[in-house]
Amino acid sequence: MRILVTGGAGFIGSNFIRYWLFKYPNYEVVNLDKLTYAGNLENLKEVQDYPNYTFVKGDICDQQLVDDIIKSVDVIVHFAAESHVDRSITDSSAFVKTNIIGTLTLLNSALKHKVKRFHHISTDEVFGSLTLDTDEKFSETSCYKPNNPYSASKASSDHFVRAFARTYGLPITITNCSNNYGPYQFPEKFVPLMITNLLEDKPVPIYGDGQYARDWLYVEDHCRAIDLVLKKGRLGETYLIGGMNDTITNLDLAKLVIKLMGKSEDLITFVKDRPGHDVRYAVDWSKINKELGWKPKVDLKQGLKQTIDWYIKNRDWWQKIKSGEYQDYYKKQYQT
Repeated sequence: MRILVTGGAGFIGSNFIRYWLFKYPNYEVVNLDKLTYAGNLENLKEVQDYPNYTFVKGDICDQQLVDDIIKSVDVIVHFAAESHVDRSITDSSAFVKTNIIGTLTLLNSALKHKVKRFHHISTDEVFGSLTLDTDEKFSETSCYKPNNPYSASKASSDHFVRAFARTYGLPITITNCSNNYGPYQFPEKFVPLMITNLLEDKPVPIYGDGQYARDWLYVEDHCRAIDLVLKKGRLGETYLIGGMNDTITNLDLAKLVIKLMGKSEDLITFVKDRPGHDVRYAVDWSKINKELGWKPKVDLKQGLKQTIDWYIKNRDWWQKIKSGEYQDYYKKQYQT
């Protein structure tokens, strides 16, 4: 089997490629990535010389390039996306281009070349926000209510994927996941931002009062879930993937990371809140559990310990990233 992974140099995509090649050494993987600010080929050093791995630098909006690649693949796993909410609030145009037009470009080519499966990676953020005073969770039947440009663009891409299945019979599956964390995550995201700042004894910025609640999913558990959906998932179906049974507030998560790293809570700094900040995400992952037998193996404390250990051992990786352009973005974004 030959599989195309879009956005494979990013955080989740690179973790998935390594997972896939280690588990299935006889399968071929083509990685198509534009190498924007969050794409990093160092994420794939372990597999870059594998004979069954090919990297192609390119844009998923380039129809000719996409056609040339897809005509020889069996399965597409579509990770490529602009994914940071804060950046989408600053400028949403790249999110429309990559997340909507890019997905449409891939869908057109997948249909033309009759791929066996188009698997679309999406987010729980398309369902909007839950309140703190409820036990309600998002499920596969939840209504779409995106509240920021990023989640609106992902919601649109989900709808296009389903439309191609219904209208043209394209064999698709979709997974909507909760917040991922783990090795190789770009340090603008909350967990690696906290870890790397604490390693440098710098303040940990928390939006608002820190009472925003999230479900956290260790990236390797996410990769296992995608694997199961590709192998056993029903065509046309959506599966939600979450890492916890209960949510945790951003403030409590920060305190847990600080405790695990032996640092002081005095490093917590509250900063101006994000516009339109979703209050709570919670995921009901019972469908994938009942149908495919998946459940998270790594609990939050264990996953954080493993993630902290990785960032300690890979200082060169994140210190290179947290220089230059990223520093300009960081200063602008987290003004106290």
